[in-house]
Amino acid sequence: MELKLGDVQTTALIPLAVKANETLRPNARIKDRKAVEIIQALKIDTAQYDKFMSHEGVIARTIMLDRQLKGIIRKAPDTVIVNVGAGFDDRFSRVDNGRIAWFDLDLPDSIAARRKAFPERERVTMLAGNALENDWCRPVQEALVGRKAKPVFIAEGLFMYLTLDQIRTFLEVLKANFPNGGILIAEQNCKAMQKNEKHHDTVKNTKAHFMSGTDSGQEIADLTDGFQLVEEHSFNEEMKKHSIRGKLFAFLLPKMNDRWATFRW
Repeated sequence: MELKLGDVQTTALIPLAVKANETLRPNARIKDRKAVEIIQALKIDTAQYDKFMSHEGVIARTIMLDRQLKGIIRKAPDTVIVNVGAGFDDRFSRVDNGRIAWFDLDLPDSIAARRKAFPERERVTMLAGNALENDWCRPVQEALVGRKAKPVFIAEGLFMYLTLDQIRTFLEVLKANFPNGGILIAEQNCKAMQKNEKHHDTVKNTKAHFMSGTDSGQEIADLTDGFQLVEEHSFNEEMKKHSIRGKLFAFLLPKMNDRWATFRW
């Protein structure tokens, strides 16, 4: 498989490597066979993309988001979900109930690479587009016709590569195109991590840069009228369950880890 990705899109190799390596462990906390298949096809050395803290962070965020999405789907079985900045993520396979409609949205080069790795699947649509523009919204709007549930948008490993102005634009795209409301679940990183990106154990091995950070998801909600912060949970909540280092990190640097923030409009 030939892979051509931009600087930011290359960061998709970090969760891909982590999920592949975790899947191959004897007591794997998550299973992602597609990640294993892609890594083997790419024949890349995962060492630079899979360091301890990134590994534990990716696994924690995966467990937490999978759990939250499954809860949403149980309450609203016909939910439409948009995975914004999808990269090589295969979350659909883990949360599908046989009824949801799923969209994987990413920039054209990422979707071109994704199409080589993923087959066409019923109820899953790959969208090549810019999340900050309106063009990608129409297929999602069409999928919502006849469905009662509000759409859900997930942004994993995305906001830190956008400026706050770009995040505001994204929120305004959501409001304008989905005026009946929806749910946004977005990963947040802190301002301290933005300032110290050169110390990040895996992102420092890419050419990507953190463009923003927040100390509270309320800072995101305040970017535009109509958005409300519903809840926010640090990855530490999950990481500290699995290792002594995770417990120490949560105790010594409680605000340094990324968080899942949920918003409504």
